[in-house]
Amino acid sequence: MVRLPEQWPPVYDRTYVPGPEERYWNPTVETMTQEQLQDLVLQKLKRQIRYVYDHSEFYRKKWAAVGFEPGDLKDFEDFERLPFTTKQELREDQMEHPPYGSNLCISHEEIFHIHGTSGTTGKPTVFALSRGDWERMAEAHARVMWAFGLRPSDKVFIGSVFSLYVGSWGALAGVERLGAAAFPFGAGQPGQTEKAVRWMWEVKPSAFYGTPSYALYLAEKAKELGIDPREFGIRILFFSGEPGAGVPATRRRIESTYGGICVDTGSMAEMTPWMANGECQHRQGMHVWQDIVYTEVVHPETKQRVPYGREGVPVYTHLERQAQPMVRLWSGDLTLWTNELCPCGRPYPRFPKGIYGRVDDMVVVRGVNVYPSAVEDVVRSIPGLGDEFRLVVSREGIMDELAVQVEMNTTAHEDPAIAADSLRQKLKSVLGLSVHVEVLPGGTLERTEFKARRVVDKRRMQGAAPEGSSGA
Repeated sequence: MVRLPEQWPPVYDRTYVPGPEERYWNPTVETMTQEQLQDLVLQKLKRQIRYVYDHSEFYRKKWAAVGFEPGDLKDFEDFERLPFTTKQELREDQMEHPPYGSNLCISHEEIFHIHGTSGTTGKPTVFALSRGDWERMAEAHARVMWAFGLRPSDKVFIGSVFSLYVGSWGALAGVERLGAAAFPFGAGQPGQTEKAVRWMWEVKPSAFYGTPSYALYLAEKAKELGIDPREFGIRILFFSGEPGAGVPATRRRIESTYGGICVDTGSMAEMTPWMANGECQHRQGMHVWQDIVYTEVVHPETKQRVPYGREGVPVYTHLERQAQPMVRLWSGDLTLWTNELCPCGRPYPRFPKGIYGRVDDMVVVRGVNVYPSAVEDVVRSIPGLGDEFRLVVSREGIMDELAVQVEMNTTAHEDPAIAADSLRQKLKSVLGLSVHVEVLPGGTLERTEFKARRVVDKRRMQGAAPEGSSGA
């Protein structure tokens, strides 16, 4: 049996950095067998659950309703008795117990950082982290960054919004902990993308962090300014916030545009350290770093764990969190997982296709489940088409109609009619339904420096109720 140190949550040596040729940041854990990893995760899970029970009113009430106490947790089957946690529950709890909710497990004086996201009602969801949480996040992110090839000699351009959004700050903390040079440029201000191009041209960062949409938008702006994005010299581009980095055609487009490798990372802001889903240098899907955040994949309808090789919804549990720990947080995302070992040798399960959709982003058109990521993969495989696209769903009479709006690349020489016909045929083959294709001039669709919104469902605007999901 793997023996844990007595101290929980763990305290890591902040001065430690492996030699640049070392393969693993934490070889003790990263070279375990899968059985040893399971044993380690269960021990950490028991400690986290005991801590949550002792400090969280929110979870004590939830667990009392199912008759659960920490002593009942003997194995993973016992753990699966616990109810899921939803974002809606967290919002409602914070409205009833403002601002942090009844799941704040530390005193107000111990809060080190405050982050959050805006909910569907406009009421922000507040996340508090202790100083220890922040340091453990930095440690976890540095470990994953090391796995995909980042080293202290790198300069990392952080091209995402510095606000309550924790993604930028988490990337920055990991870069700093690893010892690389941080270039926290940000995004979101008018004219900032053009400035980013000029700064990148001058400074020549070797790595880039942001969303896939913004990386493609920035490359488009660079070309308008007469600069080939390959001349920046970026060797690693790593992403979160969108499924694009795991979409094969988008990955190929990013890599061919910049000449660097495209790396997929990320889970949820609530689950910080969110990089506990992250690829290694082999880029065969995101590793699920189970000793940092314990992840299950469950069926979206039955809510039961699905076997490896099947699709489901990731459900996350913190293993090293003090302030506002999450237990069985329902992500609403869609993925497929496998326990086949990666060539890197790490024992973690993987999401070989990344996070490729959301249960609530999927649209059902004439009984067919349509995921924006599937359309993205087709759009970005057609020569001459630009990077932006929209799905527009409408209902005329009793039939749903799906239109895909795309742009021609501003430098393309292909015939728009031929590109449209090619896209129409490929979409019909992939989706199994006929699609109307609208080809627009380059620059027509709105660009984003953050997360792209790809679906416009006019059925709601027209007063028609969209069809229900046909399941996973």
